[in-house]
Amino acid sequence: RGETLGVFQLDGAQVRSLLRTLKPTEFEHISAVIALYRPGPMGEKSHTNYALRKNGLQKSEPVHPELAETLADILDPTYGLIVYQEQVMAVAQKVAGFSLAQADLLRRAMGKKDKKELDRSYKDFSGGMLAQGYSEAAIETLWKTLLPFADYAFNKAHSAGYGVLSYWTAYLKANFPAEYMAAQLTSVGDSKDKLAIYLNECRRMNIQVLAPDVNQSVEAFTGIGENIRFGLGAIRNVGHNVVDGIIQARSEKPFASFSDFLARVPQQVCSKRTIESLIKAGAFDSLGHTRRSLFEIYEEAVDASSVTKRNESAGQVDLFGDLFDGMGTSVTVPDRPEWPKAEKLAHEREMLGLYVSDHPLSGRERQLAQFAEFTIGDLLTSEDIKDGETVTIAGLISSVTHRVARSSGNPYANVSIEDFEGEVNVMFMGKTYREYSEQLVNDEVVVIRGRINMRDDGIAISAFSLEPIAIGAQGVSSGPLRLQLPESEATRSVLENLDSTLRAHPGREEVHLTFLDDSNPRSFKLQPTVKITDDLLGELKALLGTQGFVQRDSSEVVK
Repeated sequence: RGETLGVFQLDGAQVRSLLRTLKPTEFEHISAVIALYRPGPMGEKSHTNYALRKNGLQKSEPVHPELAETLADILDPTYGLIVYQEQVMAVAQKVAGFSLAQADLLRRAMGKKDKKELDRSYKDFSGGMLAQGYSEAAIETLWKTLLPFADYAFNKAHSAGYGVLSYWTAYLKANFPAEYMAAQLTSVGDSKDKLAIYLNECRRMNIQVLAPDVNQSVEAFTGIGENIRFGLGAIRNVGHNVVDGIIQARSEKPFASFSDFLARVPQQVCSKRTIESLIKAGAFDSLGHTRRSLFEIYEEAVDASSVTKRNESAGQVDLFGDLFDGMGTSVTVPDRPEWPKAEKLAHEREMLGLYVSDHPLSGRERQLAQFAEFTIGDLLTSEDIKDGETVTIAGLISSVTHRVARSSGNPYANVSIEDFEGEVNVMFMGKTYREYSEQLVNDEVVVIRGRINMRDDGIAISAFSLEPIAIGAQGVSSGPLRLQLPESEATRSVLENLDSTLRAHPGREEVHLTFLDDSNPRSFKLQPTVKITDDLLGELKALLGTQGFVQRDSSEVVK
């Protein structure tokens, strides 16, 4: 299912898509994916070919008919494809009579791409093959197959070693999900973007990530039964010394109330800024009062507590006892209903950097997935996204800043768009700003198409278009699935594989394919109709790449 987010070496969006296409059934498949998921083999589409051949969707062709039987024992385990350095060396030994040392020199020459060294190696290689009776055509074909491999040579020892770690971490995620994901969340604690991605993965896994709690939380995230408890150290304005003070104070018994907490923790914990942060983050929820109730009185309560602590340190004792439960002190906790959902979540996000108890987009997960080409998390973490690439995202407008350019005097807007996995800045300028400025409204759920801008401080998007998404809009099921393919890449093999992939997902939705040509792009409605699922979309992205997968029809995106 490709549910390997957080698994060693198999964490990225594209490799997860590849795993869904591959459907690995043995350890060798994991090792091969690690070797193939690199720029070189992906440029040659070796990763896609490997997945398709493994599942019988593409025929395994020999490098050359003369070599089919000779190389079968070397290449059959990888479906006729060269995946590892060891295979290059074994091929040279078998067909050219190279010694192990000569084969290793050939491998190194390919890696260095030294023309003189390659010419010398080719002379020995071709001479060896001629001596064993192979034709010039077979020699040239095999050499041209081996040369590109130098761009991505990966030895099997490394790949298999990584694969073992991948297997172990996948095992831990599958069998100890709360503990494993708690460790993952802790490991990325300094990255708000990655925290949001893994928090969303916990939601998908039905792991509840609980708000921080003064009685249960430690500094880091911890697994508690089937759930995860947020760490106190992740709260804004709560430092290491504060966490230590809270844990030490509760070591004999848990805090019974807010007043009990203020009375027992050391003075460094009782700053107004710290207490405010703990309230907004939900760390006192288990003590019997709403966040809103505590927020109304915390400043006065902290002042009173500080006076008491100073008196105690000076040897004076408060004869009236507890701050709240004594003889009618002026500081009492009012009984107030909780903040509205939006305000409560806004405070959580302010203190924790993300939403914990709920999310403003809850209930619209599937809808966003139908409209978006990428989640924002994938966009921010993918190594495959390139500057200038056109993408489609969907999410909530969380902030809008209208500005005027100093040089030109033209207005523009910086807009923050967020989904369940992260947040990205989108720029609206020029004609796009004039067309959509009135629709840039906080809390609107929208689909945006734009161009990637790689900047020193991260990724931004220059918007081309924006449309609000109506509640209940269907996205995927509202119209045809649109694909595009450069005409130069529309080989018989690619089209046959595309047809096989589509027919494996029968349904009622049309598929439109556009052949891209510099002067005259042509579009066709394909014969198979499909059921659009995550599996199908993953297989198409693996087959055609992100540039080949355009988007679902947005006819249900409404104003």
